Amino acid sequence: MNIVILSRNENLYSTKRLIEEAEKRNHFVEIIDPLKCDLIIEKEKPTIYYENRYLDYVDAIIPRIGASVTFFGCAVVRQFEMMNVFTTVSSDAIIRSRDKLRCFQHLSKSGVGMPKTVFTNYSRDVVEVLEHVGGTPVIIKLLEGTQGIGVVLAETKNAAESVLEAFNGLEARVIVQEYIEEANGADLRALIVDGEVVGAMKRQGKEGEFRSNLHRGGTANYIKLSSDELKLAIKAAQALKLPVCGVDMLTSKRGPLILEVNSTPGLEGIEIATKKNIGRAIITFIERNHSN
Repeated sequence: MNIVILSRNENLYSTKRLIEEAEKRNHFVEIIDPLKCDLIIEKEKPTIYYENRYLDYVDAIIPRIGASVTFFGCAVVRQFEMMNVFTTVSSDAIIRSRDKLRCFQHLSKSGVGMPKTVFTNYSRDVVEVLEHVGGTPVIIKLLEGTQGIGVVLAETKNAAESVLEAFNGLEARVIVQEYIEEANGADLRALIVDGEVVGAMKRQGKEGEFRSNLHRGGTANYIKLSSDELKLAIKAAQALKLPVCGVDMLTSKRGPLILEVNSTPGLEGIEIATKKNIGRAIITFIERNHSN
């Protein structure tokens, strides 16, 4: 099988692991930078031109599209879909998950537990917004932030007002969420492949840090999810139509809550923490489904 990994950096751990596992199964793999693709759109013959050749021989793609190139990256994924090439994650699902507001709207409709969340269009009535999520402290997030960037903990009304005013002044759209104190700066990441949890870890933020992201100095350890946590992770992935994704959850007094769903999750942290071969699971998923 000819497999393409859409990635801008062939040296990333996730990319190298996917190459390694695909080659073990005797597949031909290549890395293609989506930003260097030309999309040729014509009647009944959509094609992609890349480095002096047409990509008309590809059987399956694995999108590893960074948040900063979501628009064009998803256009490339969509073009492959028009060419009837199997993709581990659809272009629509990537877009749906990248927009935090849209993501939470879909999750809310599906009945998935989540922190109370408010979106407002540059509202000056901060008190009312805070009341909707139960008062301070609150979490304020940029709609398109990643890896903990653009996420602020506002512990008082004055702090929340200052942060919202600053974001409003930059015309940056944000959501406000209730702060789940009992989570103690930790979250759970479940890695979903083909609708099943293939690995899970608990991520703990460094001392004094409410964000648990590994990129920000957090640590990760293997964890066995409860039945409620397993059901929630799978339901969230299904609601967003993401056969491969990372589902982040918080533990709370009212049960597990969805924090975020990542359509292109990194493999390094979870493979090291769980000792599970996630890369192989993704290649197996492609083998099972690409011709269907």
